[in-house]
Amino acid sequence: MNKTNKFSPEVRERAVRLVQDHRGEYRSLWAAVESIAPEIGCVPQTLLEWVKRQEVDGGQRDGLTTNEREHIKALEREVKELRRANDILKTASAFFAQAELDRRLKS
Repeated sequence: MNKTNKFSPEVRERAVRLVQDHRGEYRSLWAAVESIAPEIGCVPQTLLEWVKRQEVDGGQRDGLTTNEREHIKALEREVKELRRANDILKTASAFFAQAELDRRLKS
């Protein structure tokens, strides 16, 4: 599934910066997000995820950074591809081993 992003990276960065700049004016992070999200045109949950992702990437919150997540996804794709290739090689070797046995029996 290929999801398209409605918001450009610039809009995301600006929205996160707005939340961070005005965070102290609100009683909680959620209150700041709820106030700013309509100005951006997104739902508060989306903006909160952007803020959390920025905090993780900036080292202010525990979790995998965006680069680490991308690296893990790439490694998972590679493992899947290697397993598929390994299965093909196992099947091929079994086929050729059987063909060799059949050839020896006919001789």
